Amino acid sequence: MSRGIDRAFVRIDEGLVHLRRAGGEGATRPLVMIHASPGSSLGLAPLMSALQAQNPGRSLIAPDTLGSGDSAPPTEAEPEIAYYAGAVARLLDVLGLERVDLYGGHTGARIVCELAVLHPERVGAVVMDGITEYPAAQRDELLANYAPPKAPDDYGSQFLWAFNFVRDMSLHFPYYARDPQHRLTTRPVPSAQSLHDQTLEVLKGLAHYHKTYNAVFRYPARERLSQLTQPALLLETATEIPSLNEAAAELRALLPSGRAVKVSGAPQEKAAAMIAFLDAAAA
Repeated sequence: MSRGIDRAFVRIDEGLVHLRRAGGEGATRPLVMIHASPGSSLGLAPLMSALQAQNPGRSLIAPDTLGSGDSAPPTEAEPEIAYYAGAVARLLDVLGLERVDLYGGHTGARIVCELAVLHPERVGAVVMDGITEYPAAQRDELLANYAPPKAPDDYGSQFLWAFNFVRDMSLHFPYYARDPQHRLTTRPVPSAQSLHDQTLEVLKGLAHYHKTYNAVFRYPARERLSQLTQPALLLETATEIPSLNEAAAELRALLPSGRAVKVSGAPQEKAAAMIAFLDAAAA
């Protein structure tokens, strides 16, 4: 029976890291889950619940990345993905976890890829959801426009900006290209409650959200994926940005021990694919 998702704080050098955790203390390796940007581990709650329902013995741990949700901010002015991956490794030290499996979505996919490359002895298998490397011209455009630094002002404009930022990301990619060519037809517009929740998470990390995004755009995914030696799974989700799914075949070929699987956007289907892969990797 599901015991629900608990919350906790763990202290590392930067300060307190907030995390969500669920599951039991079974024989399978713990699964550490890293969320997409913007937001926090709150966005992983549906997938965590689906995983827990299908495999209650597996321990699930989902921290908020530094500067996101309720976690302390990064101490570096321009952190790279390796910095965020190092913070996760230090979190595992505090938790006493020597070897884990990893799941990451978008930003989280880069972080878990880098963690597996930097610390191969600590990682059993890796699941990545929505990873790519942008061409140089698009990368430069995204760095210039996607995540402008934000701060509270006397008129509270950050509240309206954060809501529109979250909503527009469900409508277009990139979100600021509001024309039919960039319309996302595979994604439903989130519910009012979901938009509210996501907006609050963005506001929590307002001063630092851009640092994580810029690290993502600078990340050399092809180079690092080719160095990932663990069994790896790329998820091709039906509701994903089309260009990310289109890149999956090329990126899978870079993985020494990689495969890809198509799934719907339903957390239950994604969880089933992940469990089958992780169980096979462990065996």
